[in-house]
Amino acid sequence: MTAWPITAGVAALLAALLTGCMTSPGPGQRGPKGEEMSADQLAQTDFNRTVTLEVRDNLASLYSLLDKLYRRNPREWRKSGVPDQAAAVNRVKHSIEVRVPPGDLAGLRDIQILAVSLDPNYPGDRVGAFIYGLADTIIAAHNGKTRLYATDALDGQRVYNAARNVEAAAWLLASRRNNQGELLLLANEMSQNATNLSFEREFGAIIGRLDLIANLLGENSRRIGINYAQGLLLFNFLPVR
Repeated sequence: MTAWPITAGVAALLAALLTGCMTSPGPGQRGPKGEEMSADQLAQTDFNRTVTLEVRDNLASLYSLLDKLYRRNPREWRKSGVPDQAAAVNRVKHSIEVRVPPGDLAGLRDIQILAVSLDPNYPGDRVGAFIYGLADTIIAAHNGKTRLYATDALDGQRVYNAARNVEAAAWLLASRRNNQGELLLLANEMSQNATNLSFEREFGAIIGRLDLIANLLGENSRRIGINYAQGLLLFNFLPVR
């Protein structure tokens, strides 16, 4: 077989192509968001990594919603007694990370907190409670974890239920009113002066990620049974040497 010589020009072109393949998106450009290598990834399967990134991105979406809701409803963060909005955002983030609800909601969790946050008679920080309740609902559906490993087994129905809870919460956020007929929280805006549907898009992204994982979990369980049956039908013996 003849070996074709690689000229300097061809070598330069190949180097440029390889460099382009490995280059991250530049400033202002969007692209896939991976995660830095860590020792615990050795205990994760490909699917564990997928679910871990799903939880990470859903929490990021909730933190974005938290900031947006505080901006549209500044009276809420002021109820928490912190000096500014940034401090209020950090306070809620920390509560979610350590899974300790706001003091006035101690003893409640996930959908219970969601229900209270949308109660017209709730006097506390409604935004903080709403986002904490959503985050706790999503984390609870993932067995109380934000990082999944090979020993973890998820229930697809719980993840699916979490998606429906987020869906219901988004609808209630847009429709629930107080005794004076005012929206409990301002979110999406459609008027002659402005149109802001960023809340709806963020909720849609969260629901889509949860539904994808729920479907993958269902398919994974189904494939285990099919693969076993196929092995029996095809008499696939295991190698012994």
